Amino acid sequence: MANNQVMVGEAKPKDKVEFAVDREALKKIKLVAVAHSAVAREMFATKEAYEAEYEVVARAAEVLKEIQKLGIHAKLYPGDQYLLTNLLIDKPDFVLNLVDTLKGRDSLQTSVPAALELSNIPYTGAGMEGLVLGNNRNLVKHILKSYQIDTPDFQFIRRMGTQIDESLGLPLIVKLNESGGSVGIDNKAVQETAKDAQKKVDDMIGTYKIPVVVEKFIDGREVTACVFDDTAKNHVFMAEKVFKGKPDGKHEFTSFESYEIADSYRYKDVDEQLTNKLTPLVVRAFNGLSFKDYAKFDIRVDEKGTCFFTDCNPNTAFGPDKGLPFTEVIARAGISFPDILTSLLSKYAKII
Repeated sequence: MANNQVMVGEAKPKDKVEFAVDREALKKIKLVAVAHSAVAREMFATKEAYEAEYEVVARAAEVLKEIQKLGIHAKLYPGDQYLLTNLLIDKPDFVLNLVDTLKGRDSLQTSVPAALELSNIPYTGAGMEGLVLGNNRNLVKHILKSYQIDTPDFQFIRRMGTQIDESLGLPLIVKLNESGGSVGIDNKAVQETAKDAQKKVDDMIGTYKIPVVVEKFIDGREVTACVFDDTAKNHVFMAEKVFKGKPDGKHEFTSFESYEIADSYRYKDVDEQLTNKLTPLVVRAFNGLSFKDYAKFDIRVDEKGTCFFTDCNPNTAFGPDKGLPFTEVIARAGISFPDILTSLLSKYAKII
């Protein structure tokens, strides 16, 4: 869910990065299909989960307009049971895939690249493997560890009543194993006692009917790192979140409620030392998780300087709205959404 009113900090002047663009290839495009989630309230367990996903409908329309501004024909396609049929009829050159959920489930979004692969229709964003891995916090953490990338100590829990491992320490934060838009992370998400964390685990599994991850909460700086692959390079951009306040009065984090607060946080530049330390780790995570085209990572840096990768988003919210972290962080480097979009379209136009 985008924070459409979040304040944009001023970035220091830098040499603008130039993305690879083949303008001759762009001329070959006849139709771009912009596929997006089909969203209805009854598909979601809670109102907040519905609201977190509903924004993609308006965002897809904004992306469509940006493509049309480039003089390229594009059309919207809801991600429902008719998606593949409609695509086979219209025969687009490729699909710009903005489908986050199918029938309200993040885990089902892999059906879209699967169907497109079978039909030989090119598409943007992560493929089946990247989406399977990237949308499963349990798998992400195991893979990050295998690549020597730090992530907070955690426990994967499938069933209500499962006891929390006391060795995790305190405080703890409970997250849905598959979700986006801070769904399930409210102002009281960080638990100070094992008893409260246990209740949170049982409540979330009971409500959402999916497993959860109990994670040691890392107090410290938070960095948003974004990757854009233009075929020439995995470009990394990052910015540090400066929070206006503490949702629970004790800890700084982004809660679902904070999306409605205009200036709940702003971004500032990351110092050169931390940038140099994080950049190779971000690229390693991007490739290790089989992501493609673009993605976002949330990273916590504790008082000792240890960098913990806490979350990732393959096919992170993509659109022109400056309230979207991916767009906002890259904009700080002097790169506009049309720059990103043109390079992405050019990348796929070259394979037509």
